[in-house]
Amino acid sequence: MDRESAQPLDVAAIARDVGMSAGHFSRRFREAYGEPPYSYLMTRRIERAMALLRRGELSVTEVCFAVGFSSLGTFSTRFAELIGVPPTAYRDQHHEPFEAVAPCVAKRVSKPVRNREALPSRRA
Repeated sequence: MDRESAQPLDVAAIARDVGMSAGHFSRRFREAYGEPPYSYLMTRRIERAMALLRRGELSVTEVCFAVGFSSLGTFSTRFAELIGVPPTAYRDQHHEPFEAVAPCVAKRVSKPVRNREALPSRRA
C-alpha cells in the first residue's frame, strides 16, 4: 500500500493476496495500524502531497493527481481536514527548516496527525 499509494485501493484484492476475507483483513489491519486501510492510504497520500507541495515545483492540481486523488475537491477537503490548512496555503508557507534535514526526518516531523491520535489517553 505504501509503495503503490497513488493506485486505487482494492481491499478485496489485497485480502485475497494474503489469504483473508476483506472484512477480516480490514479488522486485522486496523488492529495493527490503528486505522482502517482507507484512512491509512489517505494519510500516506497526504504525506506525499505535503512533500511535493513543500518542494513547490508542481501546482496543487498536479500534486492532487500525482498522489492518487481523482478529484481536486476531495483532495483539498481531505488535506485541509488532516493538516488544518488548504493545500494552496500549505504550499505557500515557509518550509526552509525542512530543507536542512534528511527527507526521512522531514517526513517524520511533518507526519499528519488525525484528531483521535492527538487526544490524550483517558484510560485509568
